[in-house]
Amino acid sequence: MTDLSPASNSVQPVRGEVQRDVLVRWLNEYLQVGALPDPSMNGLQIEGTDVIRRVAASVDTSARSLQEAADSGADILLVHHGLFWGEPLPITGPHRLRVRTALMADLNLYAAHIPLDAHPEVGNNAMMARALTLQNTEPFGDWQGHKIGLAGELPFVQSLQDFADRVQKLTGEICLVHGGGIPHVHRLGIVSGSGAGAVAEAAAMGLDTLLTGEPEHKHFHDSFEYGVNVVYAGHYETEVFGVRALAARLEDEFGLPWQFLHLPTGL
Repeated sequence: MTDLSPASNSVQPVRGEVQRDVLVRWLNEYLQVGALPDPSMNGLQIEGTDVIRRVAASVDTSARSLQEAADSGADILLVHHGLFWGEPLPITGPHRLRVRTALMADLNLYAAHIPLDAHPEVGNNAMMARALTLQNTEPFGDWQGHKIGLAGELPFVQSLQDFADRVQKLTGEICLVHGGGIPHVHRLGIVSGSGAGAVAEAAAMGLDTLLTGEPEHKHFHDSFEYGVNVVYAGHYETEVFGVRALAARLEDEFGLPWQFLHLPTGL
């Protein structure tokens, strides 16, 4: 990783503030932006003020999240789901409102999609695995030839219902459970967000349960036909972990205070 610390004879930066370009370079390198294929435009999507003193974090980019970030006094909004997904969009309608909200507030917008799912320290999957005390972890969850999730073993065997209740306490949302396999959980695979298609991979690895975000109708029968339990904990709720952990990491690194904007979608 590039050493971004100043030379010993240079003026020391004030802790609690950082130049935007320095912060963006640090984020790009820390998250290894560009290392994984991704339809999202990862990195700085909207340029705002030059100096960052306060951070806001949100799962999604919307006119509301941008306005709440501005109202909180944030200079940058970190998001998992940004504004741009590989296709040009006219600056009209709701898209115009979102862009205008950021520009009027001089608010920077930084997006990290697949890099924040896959990151070994602050990634959505790494954070969930840590919260569930997953042991003997190994890469899992294929994304265009790359593994972005984790598989491992829980420290003790528990019933499928007890595990779902545990996940519910972690996320705050009631889980949808497809009990296609044995009635307990020990060997678990985790893929945040849209991981319903990972059932076959879970079965091939001998996992008894998959934890992911949202269901897909085309994968409904997979749980029962592959004999793997699937616990759906919500796309949004399985992806709050990464942006919060990343914002906390920025506080550790640069002394920047931060706030998480909790705007659940119910999906």
